Amino acid sequence: MSAKISQLACFSSTTNRQFHFKTRSFPCPRFRPENALFGNSYKEIVTEPVEEHVVTQTKRAAKIHDFCFGIPYGGLVMYGGLLGFAFSRNPSSLSTGVLYGGGLLALSTLSMKIWRQGKSSFPYILDQAVLSAVVFWKNFTAYSMTKKLFSAGLFSVVSAAMLCFYSYVVLSGGNPPPKKLKPSASPSY
Repeated sequence: MSAKISQLACFSSTTNRQFHFKTRSFPCPRFRPENALFGNSYKEIVTEPVEEHVVTQTKRAAKIHDFCFGIPYGGLVMYGGLLGFAFSRNPSSLSTGVLYGGGLLALSTLSMKIWRQGKSSFPYILDQAVLSAVVFWKNFTAYSMTKKLFSAGLFSVVSAAMLCFYSYVVLSGGNPPPKKLKPSASPSY
């Protein structure tokens, strides 16, 4: 009777592999039908290994790194400050551009260096978001007073977009982890 129960259990596992294959964690003995054709009085029991599907939980992360947009944005702010000083001879434009643009460039570069080491660059992302919020606020207030679209309006739109990007990176869990380096086939000297 027990042999018939195990045969029936194995038959059900071979006909409906989708359900039983995932839930079983032990090999299932099954009888080979070709042995019955040759007239052998015994039946050979074969065990088939069942693979377990292990689901690993991955860390949530943004699709793109903060420094991919942060370095060009910092350069744009710094270049805008230098260009504003060149045309208007206003030292506040120079100091604001160099201060905030340089800060954004430095934080983005440090974020990239820390990320390459495999460490978390989350504090740098938060600092970049704060600096982009400050640049947005300064340019938005300047635009609302002067209604100049070129410098203040453009920089307020770009800063708002960068603030949204940094918010996305922070809410999604930070930068994606670095890919593991593959060992090289050639020996290093």
